[in-house]
Amino acid sequence: EGLPVLAPVTKDTATSLYTIPFHDGANLVLDVAGPLVWSTCDGGQPPAEIPCSSPTCLLANAYPAPGCPAPSCGSDRHDKPCTAYPYNPVTGACAAGSLFHTKFVANTTDGNKPVSKVNVGVVAACAPSKLLASLPRGSTGVAGLADSGLALPAQVASAQKVANRFLLCLPTGGLGVAIFGGGPLPWPQFTQSMDYTPLVAKGGSPAHYISLKSIKVENTRVPVSERALATGGVMLSTRLPYVLLRRDVYRPFVDAFTKALAAQPANGAPVARAVKPVAPFELCYDTKSLGNNLGGYWVPNVGLAVDGGSDWAMTGKNSMVDVKPGTACVAFVEMKGVEAGDGRAPAVILGGAQMEDFVLDFDMEKKRLGFSRLPQFTGCSSFNFARST
Repeated sequence: EGLPVLAPVTKDTATSLYTIPFHDGANLVLDVAGPLVWSTCDGGQPPAEIPCSSPTCLLANAYPAPGCPAPSCGSDRHDKPCTAYPYNPVTGACAAGSLFHTKFVANTTDGNKPVSKVNVGVVAACAPSKLLASLPRGSTGVAGLADSGLALPAQVASAQKVANRFLLCLPTGGLGVAIFGGGPLPWPQFTQSMDYTPLVAKGGSPAHYISLKSIKVENTRVPVSERALATGGVMLSTRLPYVLLRRDVYRPFVDAFTKALAAQPANGAPVARAVKPVAPFELCYDTKSLGNNLGGYWVPNVGLAVDGGSDWAMTGKNSMVDVKPGTACVAFVEMKGVEAGDGRAPAVILGGAQMEDFVLDFDMEKKRLGFSRLPQFTGCSSFNFARST
């Protein structure tokens, strides 16, 4: 049994994406739905001798990204080296690249402090530098955290002999943390009281999905059936800083939220003043007219009743986004190009802002997701002990 491996997580303010240091100045963007680890290669890395017909190559191509070529070995497959298709989660572009051996340099941890530096061998795909478009400045690729054989958690698990599981605390500001391999964990007071909900596999997708029973706004149920939510399911994404809702879920939600916001002044809240919306958002308000409390803007609480009986509760911190000075918008956006009830699209995609300042436990072995909201006065940075003191 090895020790879990810990890496600090930084939020890039320009793109709202999250990165971890990978090795020697290389930073990779975290993609919770990504099946591969990839980075730019300047030709300095010799391709790994991985034949096209090998199990590793099959893993690398298990989840072809939408719009990317279908991988094939052709008839002379015994000699051909493996080609993978790394994918940029922001632009949707992909490119062909060979696989190569690299290392993830991080610290092991005993749950309280860093123990020792470790070089974890990782198989990654090479990508041309044009694939870095729209990613944070200084990042050199993407670390996929999906449930697939060549995603980073599975590779750390097999190299370090730890569980195929990772903990994630995404920061609003300051540093967050990613811990690969499960326990022992710090902060038992948060991890022991964690709520768990099953992780659901969705055919053809490596992403992490959960099931929602209902959506509540200020404890009133939004009129969307459990069946509508089950059609397509709920996907977790670090690519977007807001929630995307399919049309049949979005309209009832917006109506419920506006209604609850209008009813707040009766309980002493200020009257929220709507302002001209800023795309892609529909509901935007003058920040001076929104009260503020420990949980962020004083807006109706949103509760996602997940399978397993608990609520993923969001205060203004997770449900509002500042789009420009003086304007904040409700961080729920309608999916474009998707019909109401179309099961090929998720009913709900939760973005990074909805996961910030939660401790999340993605346990692929037990097929469950743990979540615990941090108290208002702490952020993920309280738990980052990646640097030895």
